Amino acid sequence: MSLAEQVLNGNIRAAARLMRDIDDNRPQAVADLKLLYPRTGNAYILGITGPPGAGKSTLVDQLTASFRKKGNRVGVVAIDPTSPFTGGAILGDRIRMNRHATDEGVFIRSLATRGALGGLSRSTSDVALVMDALGMDIVIIETVGVGQDEVDIVKAAHTTCVVMVPGLGDDIQAIKAGILEIGDIFVVNKADREGADRTARELATMLEFRMAPEGLWNPHVLKTEAQRGTGIEELVGEILQHREYLFSSESINDFLRERNLRHFMDILRDSLFKKALAFMETDGTLERLLDGMANHSVDPYSAAEKVLSALTGER
Repeated sequence: MSLAEQVLNGNIRAAARLMRDIDDNRPQAVADLKLLYPRTGNAYILGITGPPGAGKSTLVDQLTASFRKKGNRVGVVAIDPTSPFTGGAILGDRIRMNRHATDEGVFIRSLATRGALGGLSRSTSDVALVMDALGMDIVIIETVGVGQDEVDIVKAAHTTCVVMVPGLGDDIQAIKAGILEIGDIFVVNKADREGADRTARELATMLEFRMAPEGLWNPHVLKTEAQRGTGIEELVGEILQHREYLFSSESINDFLRERNLRHFMDILRDSLFKKALAFMETDGTLERLLDGMANHSVDPYSAAEKVLSALTGER
């Protein structure tokens, strides 16, 4: 059987191998993804994002335990930063979630960013797809620690939780440009620290300025202490309420259409880039164009147009 068929039969090892092939960008993985896609769309995807040091991994560990108590199978996609020098990564999230290692109802996959920006790895959506096909009810995606504009998690997750922590300086300044707009739920973690109440109040005040019209979802601010498990059940309850809102208001249809569009565009962009690069490398076109740009006999805009024209057959 193909890896895709084995995954549909619940084979964990096959799923791990397919995820490796996806992350390594091996061509055979695409054929398996094509087979899996019609059997997906059942998992609920939860995004956990926020700055470094906010306690995201510990929070994911607690959320996983809570969903497991409710009988849900849980997949975790944990994104770790990659060294710009060696390309390696310390996949530390598995250490923090080690207690789930022997639970057959939990599948944890760490991914390195491999230079991708936006808080996710380029293979994140496809790895989540495999977990969906494997029969996971909840797939939690934990982003690498993000800044103001690294908000790609909104492309993949039904519900996005933004995790903040007191004591990081100007908390509102750190999130107002991008993160504030994507959060469905805001979490002030490490709420036992001094300043937690102030951070929660400031977040709530900022959210009031962008109050959604009647009938649309208004994000709430919750406080947690992930290390102690405090506030976790309240957070799970809020996540489930947001899921109920998406389906009862039919907002899920707009979300899925937008997510599918972005996923398709990402695939199309990557495919076109690979074809263009392969075309330019076959007969030395790339080197000639670079030489032309070096002596200013060719401008990069005309060079790009020339390559596109050659690929499409247009003049």
